[in-house]
Amino acid sequence: MLQVKDISFSIADKQILHNITFSIHQGKFVGLIGPNGSGKSTMLKIIYRHLKQTSGMVTLYEDDIIHISQKKLAQEIAVVSQETPVLFDFTVKDLVLMGRTPYKKWLANDNQEDFAIVEESMHLANVQHLENRTFNQLSGGEKKRVMLARALAQQAKILILDEPTNHLDIEHQYQLMDLVKGLPITIVAALHDLNLAAGYCDELLVMKDGALYMEGTPEEVLTEETLKRVFHVQAGISKNPFTKKLHLFFYTKQ
Repeated sequence: MLQVKDISFSIADKQILHNITFSIHQGKFVGLIGPNGSGKSTMLKIIYRHLKQTSGMVTLYEDDIIHISQKKLAQEIAVVSQETPVLFDFTVKDLVLMGRTPYKKWLANDNQEDFAIVEESMHLANVQHLENRTFNQLSGGEKKRVMLARALAQQAKILILDEPTNHLDIEHQYQLMDLVKGLPITIVAALHDLNLAAGYCDELLVMKDGALYMEGTPEEVLTEETLKRVFHVQAGISKNPFTKKLHLFFYTKQ
């Protein structure tokens, strides 16, 4: 569905990404993990064309994304980034309605279908009670869920999430992850919490020093040796008694 082929990225004389190649298959939940500064966010920004790679290619359905129109790309890929910049203080409902823009002709009005999709998206993201609030009145966690609602309203086939659980309390972290896991689309997420990655992702891409260190299932990737080499932590690995997924616990040698 989406292929990253020999991607490198540099700023001035500093190389940030080094010859990264991987494929993302339709319907999978793929997690990017790695220490701070490993290149996760940069890689995502190249995938959704916020940054242009120094070399290499990203293809969607075998088409180079460089040649896909912005409108068409927005119908295929929705993004919830770490930052939530909003230049004007829109209401939540108006902001979520912007997710319908890729399907609109110039100056076209919103219709009943748009409003129905927006209502459902706000309900899924649990922000319908905020619809008349302005964005700048919201907490960091509320802003994150509103931006997710806008991405859901976009009805794209791929959803890219950059640290989606930042600013969320533990209840809303799991609500958000349950929600996106249940979507019938492809999910690509940079995740800081390794237990969330282990519990929700079908496949993991491990980034280290701007390169792809390893890829595979959580069981293949999240080993004591990899955690030590990549994250520099001692770890034990067990199974969550409720979900039967991997559960990691970290410790230091005394």
